[in-house]
Amino acid sequence: MPTKTKRTYNITSLQRGLRLLELFASAERSLTASQIAKLSGLPVSTVHRFLVNLESAGFLNCSGTGSYHLGVACFSVGQAALGQLDIRRLSLPYLQELNQNTRETIHLTVRHGLSAVYVEKLDSPEPLRIYSRIGAAVPLHCTGVGKVMLAYMPPEELAAILPQLEFRRLTANSIGSLQELQTHLQKVRKNGYACDLEEYEPHIRCIAAPIWDHSGAVNASVSITGPAVRMSFTRLRQLAPLIQDASKRISRGLGYQASNLGNRDVFPPKHRPTGTQSSTTSMPYAK
Repeated sequence: MPTKTKRTYNITSLQRGLRLLELFASAERSLTASQIAKLSGLPVSTVHRFLVNLESAGFLNCSGTGSYHLGVACFSVGQAALGQLDIRRLSLPYLQELNQNTRETIHLTVRHGLSAVYVEKLDSPEPLRIYSRIGAAVPLHCTGVGKVMLAYMPPEELAAILPQLEFRRLTANSIGSLQELQTHLQKVRKNGYACDLEEYEPHIRCIAAPIWDHSGAVNASVSITGPAVRMSFTRLRQLAPLIQDASKRISRGLGYQASNLGNRDVFPPKHRPTGTQSSTTSMPYAK
C-alpha cells in the first residue's frame, strides 16, 4: 500500500511577511523600508505593502521618522510561547513518574544567581521524608541540583561564577575549596549527574541531572532526594538512569535536540571543556 505523502502549502506572501519579521528579530535597531528591501531582496514597493499590513496588525510600529520596529503583538506572541513552554507545567508528568517509581521527594530547580531555587516539589509518600519548600534557595557548590548546573556551564561563565562562591562548610561533607569543587565537577561531567552526600544537610542525600533548554544552556535541574538511610550508594547508582532519563525527556520538551542525549556523556559539544580528566573518588558515580 503506497504511503501517503504529506501535503505542503507554500503561501509565498505569508512566508515573505514572516521573513521580514525575522529581520527585525535579528536587527539591533529599527529599520527603514529601504533597509528592509536591501536585506530581504524585495522591491521597496512590495516591502511597503507588507509593512503597512504588519503595522495595522500590531506586529510592527512605525516612528515619526519612517523607521519600523517590532510591535506589542510580537511581544504578546512571544510571551504566550514562553508560557506554553513553562518548565513547571512541562516537567510535571516526568516528576510525577519519578515520584511514583522511587517513592522519594522530587525537586525541580532553576538557577538564580549563585543559588538554585526550588520551583516544584513532589513529596515522598513515605512516613520518613525530607523537609523542603518551593521558593527556597540552596547553594550551588554543595547541592546536587547546584553542582550539576555548575558542571554544565559554559567555561567562560563558570570562570566568572567560581570566584564568587563562598565555600562555607555546612556539614562535614561539604566541598570546602575551589580545587575540590573543580575536581568534583569533572566527575559530574563524566557521568552526567551529581550527588549530594549529606553535604548540604546531615542525613540527606540527593542525585540530580541537568535540564537543557532550546539553546543548549543548563539553567535548571531535576533531583531525587531522600533520607540517607534509604539512599545508599548502591541505590543512588540504581537511581542514576531514572533521573537522567527524566532530565533528557524534559530537555526534549523544552526544544533541546542534541543527538548526544542518548549517550552517558551528555555534554552539549559547545559547552564541553577541553582537557577534562576523570578523578578517583568514593562518590557513587558510574565507573
